[in-house]
Amino acid sequence: MASTSQPLPGKRACKKIFWAVFPHACFILSLVIYAFLGALMFSHIEGNRKVNLSEEYRKFLQNLWHISRNLSDNMTENEEIFKEKIHALLSAAERDWFVNPKDIWTFFGSLFFCCTVFTTVGYGNTYPVTRIGKYLCMLYALFGIPLMFLVLTDMGDILATVLSKSYNEFRKLQSKILASKLCSGSICNKGDELHSRAQSKLVINEPLTLMEVLKIQPAVKRKPVKYRNAELFEMLIAREKEHMKPVRNKSIERWSSCPELDRGKTMSRVIENFDKIGKELEKLDVPIVLMVLVIFVYISCAAAILPNWETRLDFQEAFYFCFITLTTIGFGDTQLEHPKFFLFFSLYIIIGMEIVFIAFKLGQDRLIGLYKKVISFCGEKKMPSKKVYPK
Repeated sequence: MASTSQPLPGKRACKKIFWAVFPHACFILSLVIYAFLGALMFSHIEGNRKVNLSEEYRKFLQNLWHISRNLSDNMTENEEIFKEKIHALLSAAERDWFVNPKDIWTFFGSLFFCCTVFTTVGYGNTYPVTRIGKYLCMLYALFGIPLMFLVLTDMGDILATVLSKSYNEFRKLQSKILASKLCSGSICNKGDELHSRAQSKLVINEPLTLMEVLKIQPAVKRKPVKYRNAELFEMLIAREKEHMKPVRNKSIERWSSCPELDRGKTMSRVIENFDKIGKELEKLDVPIVLMVLVIFVYISCAAAILPNWETRLDFQEAFYFCFITLTTIGFGDTQLEHPKFFLFFSLYIIIGMEIVFIAFKLGQDRLIGLYKKVISFCGEKKMPSKKVYPK
């Protein structure tokens, strides 16, 4: 009889961790690959386009030459009139007349553009000009935006789990500190007594006779007969269920005799992980004030770091830029000078959008609850009161 080699427990644990992390890594890797492919596509299409100087460009140069000549001939001309002429002339100018497309549509510049497309930020300072570039931009956004929202929802589940567990642990610690401060001698003794009662109710490990159960349950004997009988019946049912469970032979595992069965079970668990996307986010229930504080701290950290390479921005301008970006408003009034550093900032945007998305979801739930209370209150006010007629 051939002996089957069993995998080590460490390897089994690593496999479980791998298949648990696989769906999340799959989404993020898909988004990264999608962004890089888009950057290659747009840098090739928009960067290699030919700039044809039109007749409007020649008229622009002629008007600029006339204005400069008039200014040199008549130095006493009103400065406001000169500013108005220059402003009107520059407002009609196009950016393509002065910028080389290859300088804008580099790989990093195209990657910056792709990130602004599927994150729906859309600053507006970089946009496709060619007709095929515009068509491909619409097609790229059509598939990229749902993929981005899928990543946000998936990563939002992880952040929701971390936030909920952290908040629950904080509440437990707070309740313990408060209980230790308010605990007096009599209250603590009562608490110890209740704890011992609870333990005596739960500890039923071995089959006992009816008299032995009554002997070890003093709390049951002190109660009235009907409550004592009901509680005793529940404990006997629990003991019976515990001992009726089939004993599992741990030495014989399905994967030891047939690895294909274990592989199928693993794949079914992976599919279940895909089906659970968004469930943790639905169950999240933390105060909205806490989320606002998290957003403020998160934006403040980036606002303190961003001016180190964007020298034109101070803390307030950087805070405004981060807020406009994370909320996907994207006015485009503030432009970054170093798109290469935006690769790091893209990761910041994705995580920040998840935090803002969670905050908006919590705010939406609070608004729905508020609307329900207002509608129920108005409905109770408008209900006609029943008149009681004398007999």
